Amino acid sequence: MEEKPTKHTQENNHLSYGSARNIVFDKYEMGRLLGQGTFAKVYHGRNLRTSESVAIKVINKDQVKKEGLMEQITREIAVMRLVRHPNIVEIKEVMATKQKIYFVMEYIKGGELFAKVAKGRLKEDAARKYFQQLVSAVDFCHSRGVWHRDLKPENLLLDENENLKVSDFGLSALPEHHRNDGLLHTQCGTPAYVAPEVLRKRGYDGEKSDIWSCGVILYVVLAGYLPFQDENLMKMYSKVFKSEFEFPPWFSYDAKRLISRLLVADPQKRITIPGIMKNPWFCKGFNRPIAFSIQEPVTETPLEQDDEAQKKELELKRSKSSPPFYNAFAFISSMSSGFDLSNLFENRTRSGTLFTSKCSASSIMSKLESLAKKTNFKMVSNKDFKVRMQGASEGRKGKLSVTAEVFEVAPEVAVVEFSKEAGDTLEYGKFCEEDVRPALKDIVWSWQGENSVPRTEM
Repeated sequence: MEEKPTKHTQENNHLSYGSARNIVFDKYEMGRLLGQGTFAKVYHGRNLRTSESVAIKVINKDQVKKEGLMEQITREIAVMRLVRHPNIVEIKEVMATKQKIYFVMEYIKGGELFAKVAKGRLKEDAARKYFQQLVSAVDFCHSRGVWHRDLKPENLLLDENENLKVSDFGLSALPEHHRNDGLLHTQCGTPAYVAPEVLRKRGYDGEKSDIWSCGVILYVVLAGYLPFQDENLMKMYSKVFKSEFEFPPWFSYDAKRLISRLLVADPQKRITIPGIMKNPWFCKGFNRPIAFSIQEPVTETPLEQDDEAQKKELELKRSKSSPPFYNAFAFISSMSSGFDLSNLFENRTRSGTLFTSKCSASSIMSKLESLAKKTNFKMVSNKDFKVRMQGASEGRKGKLSVTAEVFEVAPEVAVVEFSKEAGDTLEYGKFCEEDVRPALKDIVWSWQGENSVPRTEM
């Protein structure tokens, strides 16, 4: 007879073993250990409500704090919330106690691409399919301002349908990690897959370095071994700097041509993702998805709260007749910091374009409807003080889809948040600057960052 779930309220009970089932926050049942690293263990889990299989990554908070890696963990959460794509491992929920952080993620049971290649090189059609899915995922990451920086077969998983899923965004970077020269400078990644400009420590473009790593991966799955190999690490680096490698005889002419353009030592001469997608070898059988959108927000509990605090709603109180309210404490905090509204969004994605208004919520909603008509955007939905509109024309990432939501922070103060659900980031930025700002200037009290360009969701 199956035991009933046990309610745990103490931290040390969350991972207890024995006859009792291991229940996390009364939501997930913890199962067998799938793998472990220095600071984390990954378990198979089951959603108690839906019976869906999940992977639960459990991180020791004290250890990561001691090693100064808390910022990296926070960044990984932020990145995974941005990059929801069919070929990227999905993060479903983040929970935390005083001692542990729990990442609840999509369970991928097909294992690593590395394990498949370790059994022998792949046939060209199979390698092409995985490479197409990899490039599609990487292109999506780049469109949202995310550079992976540790692409390798060990971080590429396969689901039950043999579809590729990119994982492990622990070393990824966002636009704010650029220095004044507009480049990234942190040397990271796995040596055999790292671009020469990263090894030179002079700054690098995250997009171009990811493309190099994709080239190494394509070579590996077709050859069954690395293009740059040597027992002496410095000699291997020398080969990387010169892009010195040879093709095995079984590579097709078109595959060799593409890899030769991917593994170019000079990043300025390296092929771009649009160039890859026009390549004849790559295009064979490739159906490029029109667009990707975030269907459901990822829920998250603050990393510093305990169990009981997690069970309280801290952010929004909604009603059918009025827009959602922010709690008074957050509003006072924002006012005391020079009206910096970032505090209001501390537990949100903080990725939209924000402005404040002294107009009523209904007036703002009318103005948003006028904006949609003026810009030839289709109103997909309009309810609960939230408008979703979609552009008529196809862009680089399909049709641009934008959401605008109105929040009340006080009787005479409203916050309006624009965010991109689908489409290209550059097109979204242009839409905010050239269409949104002029159309709404008569109702705007203050944009966040008085003279700043509206922030775009990356």
